Amino acid sequence: MNSPQELSHEDMLRVKLEVLRQKHRDLDEAIAALQEQGPGAQLTIQRLKKEKLRLKDHIARIEDELTPDIIA
Repeated sequence: MNSPQELSHEDMLRVKLEVLRQKHRDLDEAIAALQEQGPGAQLTIQRLKKEKLRLKDHIARIEDELTPDIIA
C-alpha cells in the first residue's frame, strides 16, 4: 500500500496530464496574444504552435495509457 506521500503510477500520470493541459492552454493564450500584435511575430507563433502540437501528442499518449482497453 502506498503511503500518503507516495503517488501511484496512475496518480503521477494524472498530475502530469493536468500540468501538460495547463501548458497547452497557456500556449493558446500566448499564440492569441502574438496574433493580435500582427505579422511580425509569425516565426514565434509557428514555434509555439509546434510546441502545442507536441504537447497535444504527449497528452494523448498519457490519456491512452490511463484509459483501459475495452475488448469488444
